[in-house]
Amino acid sequence: MDKIASFTVNHLDLIPGVYVSRKDYVGKEVLTTFDLRMTAPNREPVMNTAELHTIEHLAATYLRNNDEWKEKVIYFGPMGCRTGCYLILAGDYESKDVVGLVRDTFAFIADYEGEIPGAAAKDCGNYLDQNLPMAKYLAKKYLKEALNNPSEKNLIYPE
Repeated sequence: MDKIASFTVNHLDLIPGVYVSRKDYVGKEVLTTFDLRMTAPNREPVMNTAELHTIEHLAATYLRNNDEWKEKVIYFGPMGCRTGCYLILAGDYESKDVVGLVRDTFAFIADYEGEIPGAAAKDCGNYLDQNLPMAKYLAKKYLKEALNNPSEKNLIYPE
């Protein structure tokens, strides 16, 4: 079997950032998958499921309510390795095109107060597995390390 694209990325040199993971074509339409890498793989602890679950609830809510982007959001969710999330958008984009959207999303998470959207038994299959304080901490860390002043290192996969 062929190795899938995400397993060909050099995770030893990967740092937090916003990367184009892949582009898929559905007919004439392009879907761009972004690797929102929040921690340095294999060098920092992975995120626990509770805070990652909270990030998912808050980011998905923010993105699907963003007037400019909501019609283009296909998916937002965690990576299995728990070092980041995937964002899939309808359209042909590069990292620089969406870094502002990602920054705004994680600023929303970093400043969020109140009840977590969808964190109720009738709305979520694991509603008790949430950690807002850690989600906010990780969002602030991601903003500081990768989103507030991104360089090419945070936007293009390492060789």
